[in-house]
Amino acid sequence: MSQIAELVAEELAQPVDPLVRAMAAALAAKYPGAARAILFYGSCLRESQLDGLMLDFYLIVSDYETAYGEGWLARANRLIPPNVFPFEHDGLMAKYAVLSEADFHRLNGQETRNVSVWARFAQPARLVWHADDVAQETAVASVSRAAPTLLAAAGAVDGEAPLDWWRRAFALTYSVELRAERKSRSNSVVDADPSRYERFSGPAIAAIPSNAISGNWSRRRLEGKLLSVARLAKAAFTYSGGIDYLAWKINRHAGTQIEIKPWQRKWPLLAALVLVPKLLAKGAVR
Repeated sequence: MSQIAELVAEELAQPVDPLVRAMAAALAAKYPGAARAILFYGSCLRESQLDGLMLDFYLIVSDYETAYGEGWLARANRLIPPNVFPFEHDGLMAKYAVLSEADFHRLNGQETRNVSVWARFAQPARLVWHADDVAQETAVASVSRAAPTLLAAAGAVDGEAPLDWWRRAFALTYSVELRAERKSRSNSVVDADPSRYERFSGPAIAAIPSNAISGNWSRRRLEGKLLSVARLAKAAFTYSGGIDYLAWKINRHAGTQIEIKPWQRKWPLLAALVLVPKLLAKGAVR
């Protein structure tokens, strides 16, 4: 096992609130025969009080047909990954994204310009459920690709301190997706736990492939914004109450006071297409 994989395995195995593990087990039970691993990530990792928060999970499945059957959800997940769904268990609320093991591996690596997965899993996460030892090892191997991919995509700058490389890399990824967070958010990711990023720096840099090429970020931004809109459109059909969640998240991070009207709940796709340009114009999302 490489040094970066050892660090990732240690981090993924760190304890979490028992309520989180119980929620993950209940989520896995919704996908019998398909669920392989569940990862807990995001700002809630740093919270001791989970009531009233929206927890974030990635559900890794063997394949989409086993997870959903031969239907449109499987096709949608393959065409524009991931599918995202709400979930509630014992009074806690969460949303979970679904990826196959193959897609999770691919989307953590440099073979994709899509930043959404490797940017998230270059940050701390926890493996809160796994089907067996093979599923655990596969999850560790996939997550281990994320940090080297992030740093390679940003490219090295002579004389730049490792923590500044991380900060610049996250700032680049935040510029690619539609984001409600303030501009300082990318720096706070590193500053919340600088010692973690110091520990990961050497192994992550050493794991960057020799043929890695830093990305064309203008192209990434164009493709990333379009992909974000496509995911919003898809979520109108896959995510129950998605328009209300979108408003809640923007209000929380951008300090806005968006109120969803009845017609917007009835026609969430149209509402999203109307809201996004207005929010962009106001700077509530970027």
